[in-house]
Amino acid sequence: MPDQTTPETTWPPNYPAGYIPPDEQEHWSPGPETMPPEKRDALILAKLREQVRYAYQNSGFYRQFYIDAPVDPENLRTLQEFAQLPILTKDDIRQEQEAHPPYGRFLCVPPADVFRVHGTSGTTGRPTVFGIGRGDWQRIAEAHARILWAAGLRPHDLVMVAAVFSLYVGSWGALVGAERLGATSFPFGGGAPGQTERAAEWAAMVKPTALYATPSYALYLAETARAMGLDPRQDFAFRFMFFSGEPGASVPATRRLIEDTFGCYIVDQGSMAEMTPWMSNSGCRHLPAGMHLWQDIVYTEMVDPQSRRNLPIGAEGVPVYSHTERTSQPMIRYWSGDIAQWEMTDCPCGRTYPTLTRGIYGRADDMIIVRGQNIFPSRIEDILRSIPVFGGEFRLLLEREPGQLDRLTIQTEVLNYNPTAPDPLREEIAATLRRALGVAVSVDLKPAGEFERTQFKARRIIDHRVI
Repeated sequence: MPDQTTPETTWPPNYPAGYIPPDEQEHWSPGPETMPPEKRDALILAKLREQVRYAYQNSGFYRQFYIDAPVDPENLRTLQEFAQLPILTKDDIRQEQEAHPPYGRFLCVPPADVFRVHGTSGTTGRPTVFGIGRGDWQRIAEAHARILWAAGLRPHDLVMVAAVFSLYVGSWGALVGAERLGATSFPFGGGAPGQTERAAEWAAMVKPTALYATPSYALYLAETARAMGLDPRQDFAFRFMFFSGEPGASVPATRRLIEDTFGCYIVDQGSMAEMTPWMSNSGCRHLPAGMHLWQDIVYTEMVDPQSRRNLPIGAEGVPVYSHTERTSQPMIRYWSGDIAQWEMTDCPCGRTYPTLTRGIYGRADDMIIVRGQNIFPSRIEDILRSIPVFGGEFRLLLEREPGQLDRLTIQTEVLNYNPTAPDPLREEIAATLRRALGVAVSVDLKPAGEFERTQFKARRIIDHRVI
């Protein structure tokens, strides 16, 4: 049986295809997962040096992008030098791909060598195209298998992938990772009318042991199952679930609700589709919340949202991601726009990676400032789910007249809604929110079921602000 306990010494890495650890082994690749961080930094630097040199030599975009860089892209000597390279943004990608369709000059292999084409839907702008080579796809499978092993997935598991199979690369990444690990895959999909009812039927019949979806979909699945007379805890057999796409898996109240509903544990995951293997932010089966940063797979820096300078461990900022082993369309120092805080934790799993202890709990562009107080939707979700009469969904209505501060109205479903006498309950919920948030907000009560349930990412912010 091939062994993979030591770091790869070639770039890009050539992983042994037949390797699967014994079930009882904690780590897929003990070497890089458990080594002292300063020693792993040397491994990361070696990979980044090759990654940047390769991109600079093979990508017209990076040759132009680094033309004024204060360091030599072909000979990076330290991680501090790497941090002096310019930060890449989504706008940079869109403009480049519009000028040089379809991939932009990011593609470092001939177009004929592209094995998979994925991308974003373009709902907030021009779609982003991802060209992924065959070798990169195999390395994505390897990375996701390694990380799913940490989540607790084993070859004897049956994994239900209940997310849309389309341009969205998340579903495919979960599938290919489970297949590489040797688990049985159930690519159920999502998004079609009536599919959640079918998902409940199939989950009760086939008894998958693991589920990939979004947190809001897991709750929707439970709600649908109950309406069909099924008990999600008794009639299903999920022993764990892994989620991405939303912050809910690290929101304490949401996490407890899902675990209590299904009688399982959950693992939070996810960086960005552009950064696939996106599971490189992932919890493990021992972590009570948050996500380890698998730095040797996708290197993460934390930067200040304003100055964009690197921040030390313990700080809150914006994660900036870099591929370390991508040959087809590498993303280097890519601005996520998310907000998170990183720490060094003593996790029982023994991994020595930095950890996003609260997961990704906001975005720099959807942080709500109410009377000078910074508020993230994930914090409001945590408060509402701790209220017994909460009806399951909510919306955040943002309004602002020119020259005025933001006004926030929280539209929340409640159980046993009585439109003739809602004031006492509204005041009670408003007081709970005021105590937790430290600022007064308006509350508008709605009956349970008022808001649409989703099979994908929940969209809860309604922005009517006038600039």
